[in-house]
Amino acid sequence: MSGKMYTRFVQPGRLALITFGPCAGKMCTIVDIVDQKRVVVDGPESVTGVRRHMMPIKRLSLTDFHMQMRRGAREKTLKKALEKAETMKKWSETAWGKKLAAR
Repeated sequence: MSGKMYTRFVQPGRLALITFGPCAGKMCTIVDIVDQKRVVVDGPESVTGVRRHMMPIKRLSLTDFHMQMRRGAREKTLKKALEKAETMKKWSETAWGKKLAAR
């Protein structure tokens, strides 16, 4: 067992899956942290179909993917970071991503 116990932290740039609500089943990126229970997420809308809005952490499933970005990044900056890291491509190659795509 390695020294790290938990690696999926709630942090700006973390890719997450929305599990409940009108956007359920869509991917989003955490952009900012409001308080202990809520975060601001963004798709961006042109990539995943999720608009920027506030959401409870309970309704998100965090993934292993994380991009380096600042808190409150604009949609344009977020889109560039996603393309640069090829995050959506890597996500679609994972077992979890393939399982969701098959539904």
